[in-house]
Amino acid sequence: MPERLDVTLRLVRNAGTATLSDLAARLGVSEMTVRRDLDELQRRGLVTRIRGGATAVDTPENGFAARAGWQAGLKERIGRAAAEHVRPGSTVLLDAGTTTVHVARALLDRAPLTVAALSLPVAAVLADRPGIRLLVVGGEVRAGEGSLAGPVTATVLATLSFDVYVMSIGGITPGGWSEFTLEDAAVKQAGLRQADRALVVADAGKLGVRAFARVADLPAAGHLVTDASARDPRLTPAAQETLAALDDADVEVTTA
Repeated sequence: MPERLDVTLRLVRNAGTATLSDLAARLGVSEMTVRRDLDELQRRGLVTRIRGGATAVDTPENGFAARAGWQAGLKERIGRAAAEHVRPGSTVLLDAGTTTVHVARALLDRAPLTVAALSLPVAAVLADRPGIRLLVVGGEVRAGEGSLAGPVTATVLATLSFDVYVMSIGGITPGGWSEFTLEDAAVKQAGLRQADRALVVADAGKLGVRAFARVADLPAAGHLVTDASARDPRLTPAAQETLAALDDADVEVTTA
């Protein structure tokens, strides 16, 4: 599953070295499945397999650029579906991530909008576009990702308010929304505090995944836009449990 490869790569990159057992627990799949995924990532030159796990290949391309083309059509559908829930005239906080680049493109048809971008790739899509008032939120730019994170970003967000926060996410379990790094989690927590409502965009590969840093309980966001495979009965038990938990938390789930 390309969506799971995306998550696996990010887990390995952020850990530096990850074991089969830890990846299996976080992804909600078997170690055999993780082993196959790591073999594929090694074939692509993105990780190095070691006994019992893998280490990250430390190159600038082993980040946003490596993941941007994976499942682009799927992410485009998610982006269009998410944009339909943004009313023209809104003030939008748009998160970092490969999926939110597609949201940004779809938002061009929802102008006029004021958009605060948490990533340079997202800002590049929206810059100098008719009807888009663009604010690039300050902070440290993460190498290889182009995302803005850290205490400066959280401080800037505390001075602003938004109609809607379009939030990307690393993992979703019954325990809540989670991210790969503490810095990303802190920025998302600040965004949730400053927005009237939150709309999460994530492919189905994030369902049942437990990332490193907890962001919030499921009810902190009222809506999840994901892809149609989220309704596939062959999803892992952890993903099925997560869908049930989202329903119990009154989080609306839209599939694209």
